[in-house]
Amino acid sequence: MDAISDPAVHSVVVMSSAQVGKTEIELNGLGYFIDQDPAPILFLQPTVEMGEAFSKDRLAPMLRDTPALQGKVKDARSRDSGNTTLHKQYPGGHVTIAGANSPASLASRPIRVLFADEVDRYPASAGTEGDPVSLARKRTTTFWNRKVVMVSTPTVKGSSRIEAAYLESDQRIRLVQCPHCGHEQRLVWANVRWPEGRPGDALYACEADGCGTLWDDAERWRAVRAGRWVAQAPFNGIAGFHLSELYSPWRKLGETAQDFVDAKAFPERLQTWVNTALGETWEDRAGGIDDGTLMARREDWGLEAVPEDVLIVTAGVDVQHDRFEVTFLGWSDAGAIYALGHEVLYGDVVAGDDTWGDLDKLLGRTFPHALGGRVKIDAVAVDAGDGATAKAVLDFCRARTRRRVMAIKGEDGFRRHPMERSRGKEKSLWLAGVDTLKGTLFARLQALGGDVAQAPVRFSNDLPPVWFEQMVSERLISTHLRGMPVRRFERVPGRRAEALDCTVYAMAARQAVGSVDWSARRVEAAMRPEVVAEVRKRPDRASGDDWLGARENWL
Repeated sequence: MDAISDPAVHSVVVMSSAQVGKTEIELNGLGYFIDQDPAPILFLQPTVEMGEAFSKDRLAPMLRDTPALQGKVKDARSRDSGNTTLHKQYPGGHVTIAGANSPASLASRPIRVLFADEVDRYPASAGTEGDPVSLARKRTTTFWNRKVVMVSTPTVKGSSRIEAAYLESDQRIRLVQCPHCGHEQRLVWANVRWPEGRPGDALYACEADGCGTLWDDAERWRAVRAGRWVAQAPFNGIAGFHLSELYSPWRKLGETAQDFVDAKAFPERLQTWVNTALGETWEDRAGGIDDGTLMARREDWGLEAVPEDVLIVTAGVDVQHDRFEVTFLGWSDAGAIYALGHEVLYGDVVAGDDTWGDLDKLLGRTFPHALGGRVKIDAVAVDAGDGATAKAVLDFCRARTRRRVMAIKGEDGFRRHPMERSRGKEKSLWLAGVDTLKGTLFARLQALGGDVAQAPVRFSNDLPPVWFEQMVSERLISTHLRGMPVRRFERVPGRRAEALDCTVYAMAARQAVGSVDWSARRVEAAMRPEVVAEVRKRPDRASGDDWLGARENWL
């Protein structure tokens, strides 16, 4: 906040973990300009919807409850055209709240102060106009005393806006003194220690040779308060700050350590932890996966012997003109993915012959479970991307909505949601963020090693060699889009990708199942299908998968 009001600083960059007060810093800075140094201001959020929520939930209460700001900005309910949810005027200036996904909001009036919140969540381009941060910066060029404030938790190394901005700054870090030996040091994750199996008892170890004293949370917090910021690079008008959760007064070290233990087995969870707890970028390693290595990890189970831990089954269907290809995935309560099997149904799909009936029968099957019962397919995602077959796919899925059979269309881009309903006219179509899902899958495949039984992805012995070849048919590359570094998947020449596509669709289908009662699923997997159906008809049966809600008072 001192840097925001320092005339020698033209840009402020904060790269940090989540929930350490980044937005509060921006709000305080915004209030400072409204009260002390009026100016035209742009507050940029990732989307227009997030901007509206920010205005209502964060900005409006500050304007209402801060004595120095009361009355300077009229209430949006006053019907004053100059004061709406996204545009507020005050004596000497105004603040516009915009979304980085809206080119129109980035191309109008000039501004002197730019607040860019969560910049790593911005799209690569605002429509076809280019990088939204660059577009917003251009609007400040006519002011000699302009100020740009960028804050965010980082994402992926090489495509993180906030990391790139921080590296251009003077790169300040916070040094704290050991309460026992006085050695000044930066708090880093490598110095966190806990007894075997007890991450909740984590302590911080001093890095000084000959000390190594363990600090509890109270000692760490006192050291943080008494610490100082130290620049790691020459000052060039850009003040940069990095902060991790280890500095947060709202988080105990044991909570951070427990989050790490819960996340470390699954790369996508670990990436989230690295980004949001350490405030560091994640380095993608989603290339160089070998199909032979994956095939060597096959295990002796499959659709005719579903493993005990599999309590959800989903399917992904790739539609070709002459066949359907279907991959079945199983899901455990621990989050592991089981590739159970792959089926190919040949026929004239475009002409609409009996192949569609064969697909319906396949998706209606149940499979024997290791606990003694049988399991059904919980959700199916069918590719509707081909224009020649799209109508037939939509018709097929509409008739089977109750069975969670969904028509999907893949959308590129790592900021896409894994699965969401289309906002277009076709309400029965779902959009799958295929790059997001592939990133999760490839990170898991890259992390395979050691004990097969503890792996985040496991493979059935029923899967043919060609399935594994197709699973590694793409590779992740870094490139540039309108001057911004971006990542995308590129097809390996000469390889087909049906197995990869089917797997990604089945992963999207898992999103539609949502949360379940895993205890109830385990009970169902041990029961005969007709018993399960009878129990589900009981009038006192709780809705959905809430079997616990139907418990009776006996032992």
